[in-house]
Amino acid sequence: MGLRINDVIPNLTVKTDQGEFALHDWVGDSWAILFSHPKDFTPVCTTEFGAVSQLADEWEKRGVKVIGLSVDGVEEHKQWKGDIESFSGAKATFPIIADIDLEVSKAFDMLPADAYMPDGRTAADSASVRSVFIIAPNKKLQLSMTYPMSVGRNFAEVLRAVDALQKTYGVPLATPANWTEGQDVIIALSLNDEQAKEKYGEFDKKLPYLRTAKV
Repeated sequence: MGLRINDVIPNLTVKTDQGEFALHDWVGDSWAILFSHPKDFTPVCTTEFGAVSQLADEWEKRGVKVIGLSVDGVEEHKQWKGDIESFSGAKATFPIIADIDLEVSKAFDMLPADAYMPDGRTAADSASVRSVFIIAPNKKLQLSMTYPMSVGRNFAEVLRAVDALQKTYGVPLATPANWTEGQDVIIALSLNDEQAKEKYGEFDKKLPYLRTAKV
């Protein structure tokens, strides 16, 4: 069975270009993002790692740690970072997991459990290893996305999703379609109108089941 929302992520010990550690220790008390890639030195992945590098200040502002993953080794990761930094103009300061044996990819259900990877594998052999996992400080998965080989990820959307998750985490709120920070949020149906007003003040009752407020 794959990893589902609100599942605790596997506490695997991983090798990275910045050393070896257990995932739970690395997450600590922070929000975290694991984003994975099928191979080093590939075009789309290089642009994506560059995009993550350019957002370093935004991750820090939100208290979010980021960690990459690729199915190649530590030395390849170190060399690849040179290309990433040259392309993006930003330092790639986050660690990259060396998932040569696919342990992390399988544990997070990025590949079938019986996936066969031939020697000299190409990106196409591990094509489905293009996922994003957003993890809360309690080590539970909050959101996941998986992309095909041909579509580069929009990390502005990942950032927006982090904002929405942090806004609604542990409170009776939700965000509407296309929500961005500063816009009204939706009051959960678990609160009646009186409770909603007491907790959030005046709100806009657009429909009996759709109430929005500034929070």
